[in-house]
Amino acid sequence: MENCCEGAGNFFGRQKNTNIRVSLPAVCFVWQIAMIILFGVFIRYNEESDVRKWIEFKHSHNITSDIENDFYFRYPSFQDVHVMIFVGFGFLMTFLKRYSFSGVGFNFLIAAFGLQWALLMQGWFHSLDPNTGKIYIGVENLINADFCVAGSLIAYGALLGKVSPVQLMVVTLFGVTLFAVEEYIILDLLHCRDAGGSMVIHAFGGYYGLAISWVLYRPNLHQSKRLNGSVYHSDVFAMIGTLFLWMFWPSFNSAITAHGDGQHRAVINTYLALASSVLTAVAISSMSQKRGKLDMVHIQNATLAGGVAMGTAAEFMITPYGSLIVGFCCGIISTFGYVFVTPFLEKYFKIQDTCGIHNLHAVPGMLGGFVGAIVAAAASVEVYGREGLIETFAFEGDFATRSVLTQGGYQAAGTCVAITFGLVGGALVGEFVKCFVYYSTKRLRETVPYKAVCFNNYDKEIQRHGNSNFSVEQS
Repeated sequence: MENCCEGAGNFFGRQKNTNIRVSLPAVCFVWQIAMIILFGVFIRYNEESDVRKWIEFKHSHNITSDIENDFYFRYPSFQDVHVMIFVGFGFLMTFLKRYSFSGVGFNFLIAAFGLQWALLMQGWFHSLDPNTGKIYIGVENLINADFCVAGSLIAYGALLGKVSPVQLMVVTLFGVTLFAVEEYIILDLLHCRDAGGSMVIHAFGGYYGLAISWVLYRPNLHQSKRLNGSVYHSDVFAMIGTLFLWMFWPSFNSAITAHGDGQHRAVINTYLALASSVLTAVAISSMSQKRGKLDMVHIQNATLAGGVAMGTAAEFMITPYGSLIVGFCCGIISTFGYVFVTPFLEKYFKIQDTCGIHNLHAVPGMLGGFVGAIVAAAASVEVYGREGLIETFAFEGDFATRSVLTQGGYQAAGTCVAITFGLVGGALVGEFVKCFVYYSTKRLRETVPYKAVCFNNYDKEIQRHGNSNFSVEQS
């Protein structure tokens, strides 16, 4: 069997590239075929996208115009979120001069796979019809699938340049699965409100990526520091991603909120928080440099922190000046994180965070979750009105008797659940990927002595043989 594998590897290319040229196509083909089969079994159009059901729906609800279809309300937000996922996140990762192609290319790959898997996972948890055993999807499901993928793309930011595309696919497979579970617990069981995903997307995705990076720590990576840097044109490309994210973040936070005042308020709050975070990020960046020049890493990332932190409270009555305060504080916290916390984490906690997701997603997401808890607990009939409280916090059905103080407590608990899922799930997935390296580097170990199934000894042996560069071809 081993001779057959060796012959196949020699047929497809050089020995060094065997793993990429065989394993990556195999994973892509097999997993896509699995998606086709699962979609054929479970996925169907919902009543607003199926021609027969839509006609019946119009007749039964006395609708005379197709403009009442949810598509026309949700699609603009869907397109904005879609651009953020594929263009914003992709180009934000092009700042590395060595891994610009990898940043945008593998972002494309894992997002395209992840959204398919997300439609299935979220469907099984949220919209599986018990009578037919089918999942019925529409444009809102597509938005939620993009949200689900965002968690794995955030985690990718901590792993950029350190893992192979096959390993990224594995990280995405488990990341989407964990996301669907924690989202179900937080939104359905705890009944938390998190329109922009500070908790379920950013806090989870950030700590998920950090935990994986911690498990996959490689002490000799600092010897290739020259590869973990930018050049002029790579920073310009990364700023394209920043600007797309910054402009479309109000759509991200408001995409699935209720029609009317909730979505309107979410856009305003996010818009103001983003604007405020830009000024404070620029101020702290300038203060941290000897000659007052701006650090492009801070401008590319910390300017978005206000949008992350406003995710949970976006549809709440936080007030316009409250939104400015959130953006003001998060711009400062995020920039300080890049200046002081990231080096501290790498030196003392052995966490190598390539894109600084701890400062852009993990901490602002956690703060956003707790801000949402405080704002929810402080809600009152005088500010919202009785119907407004019911509509904003969905105090209906089993939750009709819940108080705002109780809601605030559950909002805080939801934030803790997201962090726990990220850390514990990331550690377990990291261990799995770490063991996977043993098999994916088999060809390399035939020429390089390998003492144990871990990155540490692997790096030591690579360094001993004079090769300090780590690329996806070796991973």
